[in-house]
Amino acid sequence: MDVSKGAVVERIARVLAGQRQSLNAGGDQVSAGELIDATWPDHRADALAVLRTLREPDAAMARAGDPRVWEAMILAALDER
Repeated sequence: MDVSKGAVVERIARVLAGQRQSLNAGGDQVSAGELIDATWPDHRADALAVLRTLREPDAAMARAGDPRVWEAMILAALDER
């Protein structure tokens, strides 16, 4: 399994920023990379809210793996802020 070098909170915040800004995702910027680099910190609170929501896996996720491990991983991601 590949492991990302970037912190998950930043990665989620960048996705949220891109979703709002990039033309490819519903925004109005043809080239949004620099804008995303500058504004992703504005989306940290939303990224943290997403992670808090994911602390408990749904039934399908729980059947696929260990819910305690999942929760530990999400809590670790929340601690990295």
